[in-house]
Amino acid sequence: MNALHFIWFEFIFCAALIGSAGYQLSRHGDAISRRTGLSGSWIGLALLATVTSLPELATGITSVTLAQAPNLAVGDALGSCVVNLLILVLVDFFYRKEPIWHRADRGHVLAAAFGVVMLGFVLVGLLIGQTTPSQGKMMAASAAQWGFGLTTPVLLVLYLVAMRTVFKYERENVRQAAQQLSPQPERQTGDPLPTLRHAVTRFTLAAAVVAGAGVWLPFVATDLAQVMAWNKSFVGSLFVALATSLPELAVTLSALRMGALDMAIGSLLGSNLFNVAIIAVDDMFYRPGMLLAEVSPVHAVTAASAITMTGLAMVGLFFKPVGRVLRAISWVSLGMVGMYLLNTYVLYLYGQ
Repeated sequence: MNALHFIWFEFIFCAALIGSAGYQLSRHGDAISRRTGLSGSWIGLALLATVTSLPELATGITSVTLAQAPNLAVGDALGSCVVNLLILVLVDFFYRKEPIWHRADRGHVLAAAFGVVMLGFVLVGLLIGQTTPSQGKMMAASAAQWGFGLTTPVLLVLYLVAMRTVFKYERENVRQAAQQLSPQPERQTGDPLPTLRHAVTRFTLAAAVVAGAGVWLPFVATDLAQVMAWNKSFVGSLFVALATSLPELAVTLSALRMGALDMAIGSLLGSNLFNVAIIAVDDMFYRPGMLLAEVSPVHAVTAASAITMTGLAMVGLFFKPVGRVLRAISWVSLGMVGMYLLNTYVLYLYGQ
């Protein structure tokens, strides 16, 4: 077995581990939701999103410290946001009852809106970082003095505010639903509902497997990309982002299989919030200067693409379209696919 075949074997093995553990995460996350009374949206946003985003966190910190590859770190974080939104399109395709935008809880708009705001700050930071050389040196000196860029504390505070705000919104929704005294139908998973202790234990074990395989996966993907001689912006924003998003894909499809649609959507939108916060964490670990001033300007295209795709998702959640284009996906999802393809084309042409 040569080196390339061995790397592919590692990649497939990691993906298989993540897929099997992802099903357990969704199953027991759903059990925790039903045992505690917390909404599936909140479980997806807080628990599942954090676990499935650990590969991006590990990749980002390693890229800016050991590898000194800031393009890989920023490309992975922003690229994962775009990939997660593309997974929403896959959910729309596989959910054949009706378009997911018509069925999904409108409360997801709140998490999506915070995502747009945080991505907007990243885009501003990227544009400021790509100014004239003299201004860039001044900002780098300022960043070296403080240890991070100006947008970093803003992103971290916004993430905490977003989680608190969504939690309060979901808690109020649960309270109002309980007051209506109309029992909700039980989701049929094919297995008896486990106890809370059992569900938490199994969820923790599955999370450890996903985290371990997910942290290993980016290194395998990076080795494979280097063998293929792809540029770092393209690798970070597309290939490594696809690899580190495998946990989100596994968890989402498993949740969809169980009928936990809101948990699936909450996991993806929550993962995007965490991914943007990872850029702030990466900046704090990046010692040469301001992270967003040291990367390729092409990442601004990825940030803008993520903002556009999130905006389309918000339109779908509010407007709730019913029809499908060619009986496949809704027009909202079609627009998101078009934006993803445009972003991929630009990265392939102009990535560094």
